[in-house]
Amino acid sequence: MTGNSTAVSSETSVANRLRYLLTLSRPRFWLYLAGPVLVGVAYAAGSADDLFTPAAIALFGYFLLPANVFLYGINDIFDREIDAANPKKDEREARYRGQRSVPLAVAVSGALALAVLPLVPTAAWGWIAGFLVLGAAYSAPPLRFKTTPLLDSVSNGLYIMPGAAAYAAVAGSQPPTLAVLGGWLWAMGMHTFSAIPDIEPDRETGVRTTATVLGERRTYAYCGACWLAGAIAFGALDYRLGALMAVYPVLVGLIATSSVAVDRAYWWFPAINTVVGGTLTMGGLWVTLYG
Repeated sequence: MTGNSTAVSSETSVANRLRYLLTLSRPRFWLYLAGPVLVGVAYAAGSADDLFTPAAIALFGYFLLPANVFLYGINDIFDREIDAANPKKDEREARYRGQRSVPLAVAVSGALALAVLPLVPTAAWGWIAGFLVLGAAYSAPPLRFKTTPLLDSVSNGLYIMPGAAAYAAVAGSQPPTLAVLGGWLWAMGMHTFSAIPDIEPDRETGVRTTATVLGERRTYAYCGACWLAGAIAFGALDYRLGALMAVYPVLVGLIATSSVAVDRAYWWFPAINTVVGGTLTMGGLWVTLYG
């Protein structure tokens, strides 16, 4: 009886750890990394066969879950003290309390990127390496970009690196510079907008970010400027891309001038980004399949 109880307890413990790691990986945000892979593949593909190459499948699989465990695990490990006062950790996210399984999961998730390298052309390696470096440097000392105003925003270009890697892997050449610039500016705006609900908790713990320095109203303006510049960059590639991405500066303007609380509006964006990303992907697929 004792043996059975121990086995059940062990299974429950493992299940709880896995459940915790799943929550830590922010499932609502999985497509922030995996979505750009789909976009990159759609625009790089020359035929339907290119959509399901081993490189495309491996990159999507890695950036869907392991990369999110790597990115957010590092964030939670080094934000432990800050997150003690962050209300988001009470409801929608997991609060790190020193569990030994988290550093191990981060290390394994980072190492899995090395397993992907043999499956993709060398043209994509630099983007994968860039993601790992910026993903770690954003939260971990000594650089810890997230506590340096402006660098916290700029470093979040890491979110478009999966898409650039996918494009390079499928096309065998680097993505258009304007697409990288437009995506980077979008990521800067998205990161800084997401930091607005954290302004007070960050100030209480002495953390300086672009949002804490600018304050809520000027941060709205900063996000709008990033998103507008990104839309212009995409528009220089194709006016339809620019028109689609223009939804972001319009949205931030509406939120800034409405009575909607930013911590509520913040949770709309996973759905908004999924719709926009899906539209971008479908546009690329249409060109690939129907010319």
